[in-house]
Amino acid sequence: MNDDSTRQTWGRWRLPLLGLVVLLIVVGPVILLQRLSRSSQEAIDVVVHTHQVEAAVLALALDVREIESSAMLIALGADHPLARDRLVNGRRALPERFDTLARLTADNPEQLVRVGRLRELVDARIDVVDQLIEAPEAYRGSVVSPLATRFPIRGLLNDILVDEQALLAERSGDATEQRQRMEWIRMIALGAQLLLLSLVLMSLGRQVARRLTAEKGTLRASQRALVVLDTVREPIVLLDGEQHIQMHNAAFGELYGVEKGKTAVSLDELGEAWQDKVMRQRLDDVLARGRELWDYELQQETADGLRRTVLLNARRMPLPDNDDHAVLVTVSDISLQKTAQQEIAALNRQLEGKVEQVSEVNRELEAFSYSVSHDLRAPLRHVAGFSDKLGRHLGEGMDDKSRHYIGVIGDSARRMSQLIDDLLVYSRLGRSALRLQAVDMQSLVAEARAMLDANEANDGRADRVEWRVSPMPIVLADENMMRQVWSNLLGNALKYSSQRERSVIEVEHRLQADGSHLFSVRDNGAGFDMAYAGKLFGVFQRLHKASEFAGTGIGLASVRRVLGRHGGRIWAEAVPDQGATFFFTLPAALDAPLSRERDA
Repeated sequence: MNDDSTRQTWGRWRLPLLGLVVLLIVVGPVILLQRLSRSSQEAIDVVVHTHQVEAAVLALALDVREIESSAMLIALGADHPLARDRLVNGRRALPERFDTLARLTADNPEQLVRVGRLRELVDARIDVVDQLIEAPEAYRGSVVSPLATRFPIRGLLNDILVDEQALLAERSGDATEQRQRMEWIRMIALGAQLLLLSLVLMSLGRQVARRLTAEKGTLRASQRALVVLDTVREPIVLLDGEQHIQMHNAAFGELYGVEKGKTAVSLDELGEAWQDKVMRQRLDDVLARGRELWDYELQQETADGLRRTVLLNARRMPLPDNDDHAVLVTVSDISLQKTAQQEIAALNRQLEGKVEQVSEVNRELEAFSYSVSHDLRAPLRHVAGFSDKLGRHLGEGMDDKSRHYIGVIGDSARRMSQLIDDLLVYSRLGRSALRLQAVDMQSLVAEARAMLDANEANDGRADRVEWRVSPMPIVLADENMMRQVWSNLLGNALKYSSQRERSVIEVEHRLQADGSHLFSVRDNGAGFDMAYAGKLFGVFQRLHKASEFAGTGIGLASVRRVLGRHGGRIWAEAVPDQGATFFFTLPAALDAPLSRERDA
């Protein structure tokens, strides 16, 4: 169990446990003292009972002595009325004395036996007294001795008194012990009560300290909440059931002109900003039915005189200090967003017009390209065809200069035709839609390589080319466009290294940290000066003479256009007469296991 659960459990059971302790310490000693008081009272009653027995025994002995002495006076001739009264009263009191003595000793069998024997002896002595009164002459001078010897009662009286004295001593000891015990318990109870009172006072002190600390913490939290509420730049207001302001932050006061700390202000007093009937009805529904108001758009005129577009959000919330509910309303000023949306819409309309214009231009360019591809090809075919016919017509009679002129005319026509084809390809690369699919770059490299090897075999250079191709990935791209990329790059590498005794071409791939693909094509050819690297990928830009290396200067421009449409880029590094390396990247769109390469 964690500390929070322990504190919660202790807080829940603290008051019952405190009540139980109070009950044990306060009520327990009272009950125990009551029991001890009853025991003490019983001990006192026993002592009193012993004294009562002694008094009854002594009274009985006195009555017997009074009867005997009065009878002896009468027998001796002193028949005095007082003696007669004492004799009569004594005989009348004897039964009551014996009854009292029997009742007081009813819980002591031995004493009852003694009382019974005493009754018998006293009755016998009373009989003798009666005979003495009836015939005093017969017993005169010999009465006391028979009574004392034949019917002795002093021993029984002494036994009764001695037994009661012993019981008295024992009961007095018990009473003393009970009083001492009661004093000890009273002292212990007093100490426990004082301890309990101290604990209660300490607990109350802690409770008061905790309460004060909690109140201070609550006050600080409330102040922090108010500071945070005032710091929030979004207007916030709390409304009661009558749509009166109970609390608001500084942003709300600034926007609608409500003084800081002013409450119980009706929304009607804020002017036309809050007079929308639909909005007021929805606020009533939020409080009455618990519905929430989400992004209710409203036009309001605020305290600064500006017309603003705002979004209202409202929900019902319980109040912490009573059982009522209130409506928390937040206001979001979207005037700038609305203006931006309107501007964006206007820009979109303009962009649509521009797109239509560009589409029209593209259509015109396409028509122009079509016209060029057809209208220019026919004259070029005528030039090339008639130059060949002219050469055949002149035959062996043609001199070297004429043969050179005819050759230049034919070569120029064919080069012009190639330029037209390359321009059309370049134009189509920019207009055609991308057909993205999984493209195995290994297969494309192998395909371009096979075409180049076939051309080299026709020229008798197949054994002079060394290919070093690393494993290639599968990427998401347009397959035909990627075929153009590899065909141009590998063709350039082979072309510019063709003057070497052995052409070495390396094709590599690396996966970069951001997941994109980095490809490179390295050759050991002519290279170029890096000062002119910026012109390398322009249309018709060449860094070598056409007499050294054939070409139209459009291939690398086409490669850059393809990679740009795929989100990649291309650059080159080179040293004159030491070869060049072309690098290009493709974004991480689709990864697949690397294909296995057969090293050439």
